[in-house]
Amino acid sequence: MPTPLETWYTEIPPITRIYITGACLTSVAVQLGFIHPLQLWLNYDSIVYGFQASWRRERKREKIWWRLITNFFYFGPLSIDFFFHIFFLQVYLVLARYSRMMEEGFFRNKPADYVWLMLFSSMILIICAVLVPVAYLPFLGSALAFTMVYIWARRNPYTRLNFLGLVVFTAPHLPYVLLCFSLLLGGHVPVGDMLGILVGHIYYFFEDVWPRDPASHGKKWLATPRIM
Repeated sequence: MPTPLETWYTEIPPITRIYITGACLTSVAVQLGFIHPLQLWLNYDSIVYGFQASWRRERKREKIWWRLITNFFYFGPLSIDFFFHIFFLQVYLVLARYSRMMEEGFFRNKPADYVWLMLFSSMILIICAVLVPVAYLPFLGSALAFTMVYIWARRNPYTRLNFLGLVVFTAPHLPYVLLCFSLLLGGHVPVGDMLGILVGHIYYFFEDVWPRDPASHGKKWLATPRIM
């Protein structure tokens, strides 16, 4: 007989399940010493040098292109705080809750569209982190999670939420409530949360708002590429 945890895990839609599994396995690998966080973080210079070495056919250097991917999977070492962020509070519960609701709701039977949403968001987050010094983060998983929260919130304008039993508000206010909560807990500006809001709004605007504007002629600029 499956345990409640097994049942919960197997009921998660595939894309969200892959992301959760990847995040947990990455933290396990770091905890056991198989890899070091410095091998995962978004290091632009190393990535560029790696590509240049391959292009110029110089002597073989370490290939570190994987940092473009792995920085989204590391949320910190295994700890109570890690599981707290992954499964319960803060924006990172998107991995187990909001991402699941997105995949089961707006993207039901549309796995390619959901993968494209995550790829597009990841690319914009990397561009922002590289080009805007104040927006740089070595790990962008939390920002990607916040992006999903923002999009879900904007697409559920009439859903009422209760935060910690203290505040009742409609879903579009959720990202800003979490942003303020992060600010109060951390004592510093949550750059990742702000990046997530920015990227989430870019996707929401061009996918949901702009196509309804007469000037757009109904064209969706962020339509899923045919190759997917």
